Amino acid sequence: MKIWIQAARLRTLPLSISGIILGTFIAISKNSFNWALFILAFLTTVFLQVLSNYANDYGDGIKGTDAERTGEMRAVASGKVTPQKMKIAIIITAILSLVSALALLAIAYLPNHLNLFIIYLILGFFCIWAAIQYTVGKNAYGYKGFGDLFVYIFFGLIAVIGTTMLYTKTFEWDLLLPGSAIGLLSMAVLNLNNMRDLPQDKEKGKLTIPVKIGYPLAKRYHSILLFLPFILVTFFFVLKGSNLHNYFFLILLAIAQRLNITVTTNIINAELDSELKKTALLTFLFALLVGLGLLF
Repeated sequence: MKIWIQAARLRTLPLSISGIILGTFIAISKNSFNWALFILAFLTTVFLQVLSNYANDYGDGIKGTDAERTGEMRAVASGKVTPQKMKIAIIITAILSLVSALALLAIAYLPNHLNLFIIYLILGFFCIWAAIQYTVGKNAYGYKGFGDLFVYIFFGLIAVIGTTMLYTKTFEWDLLLPGSAIGLLSMAVLNLNNMRDLPQDKEKGKLTIPVKIGYPLAKRYHSILLFLPFILVTFFFVLKGSNLHNYFFLILLAIAQRLNITVTTNIINAELDSELKKTALLTFLFALLVGLGLLF
């Protein structure tokens, strides 16, 4: 059981739930909340994240990408779990994700919003596909430099806007700003992961953004991913007609700057491993403080 918990990489969960936390706060600020929806959205997100982690473990493991990776050893690459058993785990987790998503969508949209139910159902299948296809298969998008785009879409736009709409049933254009902010911070976590693994990814032909643009430019790219979210959410509150307490999230700029200095001065890829958890926690705190700023 311990190896399966390790393969699930629970340290990634604060990042994966950041979007639904902020989306829920936005819904609460609009006097729209439902505990059943929140619990099911939380469970669905956790199942999808674990599914993605298992699929990533399997995909990189059978391709040999994890053979000399920095950080915690993966289950398949270490030989502690066979590819066949990991395949079964992926199937089981995919089924759990689907069941949870169906229950969530049924409560949220049936019987009065059948059109939204169908749209979200298609989106749910796309989420499961994306969780698996990141590193699995010959056309794995994570090996072609599209991981950042998918993280932006799923961890940012879909997580924040999709969660809000579960409660409110309406789309608002200004939600693209906080959705993009969470998406960019999530991309920062992925970029750190890819910067850390750049040498072995380059050797194995995994064309991540850092592999494509090189280490120095990847550092500049990282700075943009860290600081642009603060600008976007500031603009979001300006558009809404804000008060001083709405900008309490800006205290996190000090943490973001410290993390940025660590990355920009780094010369040893492996040392970036410790920054992954810190940046994921920054994203979670960002979502939390922005959300609380909407309520008080």
